[in-house]
Amino acid sequence: MVSDPRHSPARMTPRRVDPGTLVVELAGDWRGGSALPEVSAVEAALADGTIKALEFNPSELEGWNSGLVVRILRLYELCGQRQLEFRAQTLPSGLAKLLALSEAVPEKKDAVRQQAARPFLQRVGESGLAYQAGGEAIFRFIGENAIAFLKLLRGAAQFRWSDTLLYMQECGPEALGIVALINFLIGLILAFVGASELANFGAAIYTADLVAVATVREMGCIMTAIIICGRTGAAFAAQLGTMKVNQEIEAFQTFGISPIEFLVLPRMLALIIMMPLLCIVADLIAISGGFIVSTLMLEVTPALYLTRTVESIRLTAFLLGIFKAGFFGVVVALTGCLRGMQCGTNAAAVGQATTSAVVTGITTIIAADGLFAVICNVLHI
Repeated sequence: MVSDPRHSPARMTPRRVDPGTLVVELAGDWRGGSALPEVSAVEAALADGTIKALEFNPSELEGWNSGLVVRILRLYELCGQRQLEFRAQTLPSGLAKLLALSEAVPEKKDAVRQQAARPFLQRVGESGLAYQAGGEAIFRFIGENAIAFLKLLRGAAQFRWSDTLLYMQECGPEALGIVALINFLIGLILAFVGASELANFGAAIYTADLVAVATVREMGCIMTAIIICGRTGAAFAAQLGTMKVNQEIEAFQTFGISPIEFLVLPRMLALIIMMPLLCIVADLIAISGGFIVSTLMLEVTPALYLTRTVESIRLTAFLLGIFKAGFFGVVVALTGCLRGMQCGTNAAAVGQATTSAVVTGITTIIAADGLFAVICNVLHI
């Protein structure tokens, strides 16, 4: 609102008329769009211990609105805190009535909920129940997806292959660029680190073995899974979370369509199919990064590097990396879709679901890879 130039700006000026009384002069138009004065000057004047009463002089007041009401109520609270007399008789009649109305109905003592301190054992129990509920939701979601997959094998699932092909395009070819770039850099880093350490023992030629084995068994699948989790898993959570906010998932259920079969199953199949393929490409790109470092910096011939690479890669290690990539694809799909289905019903919840999907997915991938390492060590794979 633009203030009328014919009216003077709002003013609130404290003035002492006698040793025990402070008069606040209210002047100008308080309905304008300009900044309204604050009560800091009056509060500073009330800090003097000799003031016993506060009154008002609205003789030059041209108009007022809720801005003046808020400031008068603030002065009323200050007077109550300092046990000063508050004289509202000279205020405008409407303002005086509003102030009297606020005093007529006091606040109930139990109107404001008091946050009581909870005992330690209660907090531990509530946290345990929350983790139990979360675990039950995860296992229930996994079970529902397993049932949906079995129905797909029988041809009874509410499912469209066109959706799966679309998600395969999104999480496969469209993600190929970032997957190739990251794994190429990983191959360079492994070759640099391996060359600098192995050269101390005169075994720089084994850099090819290091890059090949580390990439095929671990780095190719795990780096691809982390990239896809941050890219595709977050997208799945955001998509399903937005559908939850817009009540589209409830609409599917109303029409008798299973959200698990129609929304989650195509995304999971897309990642199960594409993750092994992306892992193969990641292995090749990472090995090529090590190839560039070895041939340009270590004076290793291309033929020797390729020979060492082929001899060091075992079929079991290669298949292990492919299997882990497919498993990580299931993890990414489950965590992304689960957090999306658990999303709240506001815009902020979509961001929280996306963040939770990425954090949960990456944590699960790292933990699962560690478990695979222990199992492979026990089985001597």
